[in-house]
Amino acid sequence: MLLVMASTASQQQVAGLATAAGNGKAAAAPVQDAAAAAQPAAGYKEPPKEILDIVDAPPQPGLTFSPDRSKILQLSRPPSLPPIFDISRPELKLAGIRIDAEQVSRSRMSYYTGLSIVPSDTLVPAPPEAMMEVTGYPAGAWLNYVTWSPDGTYIAFTTRSPGGPGDPPRGPLQLWLADAATGKARPLLGARRLNTVFHSYSWLDDNTLVAATVPAGCSAPPSRPPVPAGPRIQDNSSGKKSQNRTWTDLLKDEHDGEVFEYYGTSELVLLDVRQESSEGEVIAPPRMYTEVVSSPDSQFVLACWLSRPFSTAVPAGRFPVTLQLWDRKGTPIRTIASLPLAEDIPIAFNSCRTGPRGLSWRDDKPAELCWIEAQDGGDPDVAVSPRDIVYTLDAAAAAAAATNGGDELAPSVLATTDLRCGGVSWCDDDLALLYESWWKTRRSVVYTMAPGRREEGKAVLFDRSFEDVYSDPGSPLTRRTSSGTYILAKVDGKRELLMSGTGASPEGNRPFLDLFDLDTKEARRLWQSSPPYLESVGAIMSDFNHDAPVSLDGLQLLLSRESAKEPPQTYLISFSGPDAASSSEQRITDFPHPYPQLKDMQKEVLRYKRSDGVDLTGTLYLPPGYDAARDGPLPTILWAYPREYKSKEAAGQMRRSPHQFSGIGSLSPTLWLARGYAVLDGPSIPVVAEGDEEPNDTYVEQLTASAEAAVKELVSRGVTDPARVSVGGHSYGAFMAANLLAHCPELFAAGIARSGAYNRTLTPFGFQSEERTLWQAPDTYAKMSPFMMADKIKKPLLLIHGEEDNNTGTFPLQSERFFNALKGHGAPARVVLLPHEGHGYRARESVLHTLYEQDQWLERHAGYGRTDPGYVTSSGEADSASSLSE
Repeated sequence: MLLVMASTASQQQVAGLATAAGNGKAAAAPVQDAAAAAQPAAGYKEPPKEILDIVDAPPQPGLTFSPDRSKILQLSRPPSLPPIFDISRPELKLAGIRIDAEQVSRSRMSYYTGLSIVPSDTLVPAPPEAMMEVTGYPAGAWLNYVTWSPDGTYIAFTTRSPGGPGDPPRGPLQLWLADAATGKARPLLGARRLNTVFHSYSWLDDNTLVAATVPAGCSAPPSRPPVPAGPRIQDNSSGKKSQNRTWTDLLKDEHDGEVFEYYGTSELVLLDVRQESSEGEVIAPPRMYTEVVSSPDSQFVLACWLSRPFSTAVPAGRFPVTLQLWDRKGTPIRTIASLPLAEDIPIAFNSCRTGPRGLSWRDDKPAELCWIEAQDGGDPDVAVSPRDIVYTLDAAAAAAAATNGGDELAPSVLATTDLRCGGVSWCDDDLALLYESWWKTRRSVVYTMAPGRREEGKAVLFDRSFEDVYSDPGSPLTRRTSSGTYILAKVDGKRELLMSGTGASPEGNRPFLDLFDLDTKEARRLWQSSPPYLESVGAIMSDFNHDAPVSLDGLQLLLSRESAKEPPQTYLISFSGPDAASSSEQRITDFPHPYPQLKDMQKEVLRYKRSDGVDLTGTLYLPPGYDAARDGPLPTILWAYPREYKSKEAAGQMRRSPHQFSGIGSLSPTLWLARGYAVLDGPSIPVVAEGDEEPNDTYVEQLTASAEAAVKELVSRGVTDPARVSVGGHSYGAFMAANLLAHCPELFAAGIARSGAYNRTLTPFGFQSEERTLWQAPDTYAKMSPFMMADKIKKPLLLIHGEEDNNTGTFPLQSERFFNALKGHGAPARVVLLPHEGHGYRARESVLHTLYEQDQWLERHAGYGRTDPGYVTSSGEADSASSLSE
């Protein structure tokens, strides 16, 4: 049942509302008394046809190239919004993870409906006669976990039943293999099925897979005892300090722990895919495996698994974890780390777990592990140098030492950092890039180093603020190796890299490709996006000879091109000449315009100033054919999301392009262009704190100043009716919208707030970018909470929330209690609780009803007055259709 509660300033009624109790149980029938009869009508509604037609636009297929770039795998997608019956399936909420017990997988997975192979020189979406469909698997099955084998000979994927009427029973996913030459598929692993709660499968080499399967002969899942064994107790008698943000779906008791362990436990099976009838070989005992990764040379495996003791205070990512080095047959060689339960990681940014983290294989070596270890206990408030140490360990040498029975081989120090290390990009023994950064100062440092000559140390390549997009030198491109890994793409074997960046500037983004000399630190521009298009380069496609350096002459890259009126298309751009002076293109995709009815919508990137001098930007959209002089000012939607900055200069930088295609999502505010509204989408709402200032201490003042500047700019252009401006947002944007109605109600006629948090005392250990606790900054927490201003809010506010919101801090309780506070003070408000929905809304029925509610709210309070006669408020009366435009 869709739950809707509304209040108006003219009449306040208290109504009972029956809700579901227990997992998967249907809601109790509502009591049919006078109060219940006065509630808004239940049932899902749909928005007007002009919005519905855009939302129901057919999806385009996904594309992935084969490793040798000769083929394209075209993945057919279902309609973008699944039906509510699929979203309504029971799910287990355990340790921060939501599990589909029938499938032994994560719940609510997306999927593909078909696979087809086309030559890479074929324009896609390809016509049927140009495609080779993958066949042999059950008709109508849903497909997931699609991968090419390292050499491109095979395509592995999983199937599952949709579980609808007439479909086979739902169950764990089945692993399949298709021959890329014929498209014929066959099942793998015999009767075994996958457990994909944490891991699915991974390729060891061209012909070998390691799959996480449901353990053979597993018993029925644990059932909850009919009588509790005792009370639930949490204890901190030791006085240990442990602060955590408001996690959702945590374990509650020992039974939850047993169920979590049951569904999280898998058995690893090694399978040679060339043996058609093989069920594979079990190589390790059942455990809660979270990751199984082969070394580049396929001779070793890095295995990770969770273990007890579990916790009721933190999610699974902080449970004890073991990281172990094996040979390819599953024989343990060495335990790299046994990390204990981590309930006490500080809440500040740049905090981390103690012990090895970021454990991975070096991409440029046959089998060398790399990891990072904090020297500050994971606490950024601890002053120490170095703060992080990067270690490496050769797997073959470690295996030899273990076999010989001598002392365990000590890892080697690769590098140290004084900021928090962010990892390494590998090239060879002569070159690697080392990254470190610090949140409080927004500082980012990139170093060059020679892993084969570690004694030489590291040299600074870039030292800058990561907020400053104008100075961003870009990111290095990588090339594929014969081992299937990706390493930095040296050009012609020299100490030169290809750098791709957004090209942000005061005129807007103009992505670029540079040839960057690591020794002189000079960049030579090879290519740059040109108006009226927004273009950007992607993956290198000319790395066929995987062990040879990339050359400028013959360099091929994927290129994305779009314009304000043309959707993104993919091209292959080929450079020629030793200086890449000339280029040619091959078009790869020809996707149709997803919503031709809005192809001629008007778009402009605005620049305006806040009262304190901060430069602001926003993207203004106007309906097709609109003329301000002829049609007059329009009702306008301002949809935004605040962000924090350390400097006014960074806050005021342009981060968008006037030539970017305007994608319209299923819940986008730009849908209302089809209803004749103007939309200011994503206007800058910067909250700036320079030096040692805390941004949220002046959050309200900066928020209102940004909103005032935006509305003033819109009205001055003659496109916005100042009496019909609405404000909205999702999550932290919802928090913003409620605050604006509280602190500058003169600017807005109405507000829409989706999936927000409104009472910051319910998130006492920090939120968003706030690192202080409630007890450290009580005045800030209170001042920022629109819940505390419920008596000041008089403008209509629509609250929408998923009943199963699993985002940190945005419990549905936030919207329910805020609505009650508004209702208690006579504010015109309405709350809509969407059954089975999380922080974002997925089911078609839920999305369409959300759009219906938003449309009716806008029309009623800040639009044209085109309300649905059946739109019922808590007064029990349907809306009148009177115009609000006078």
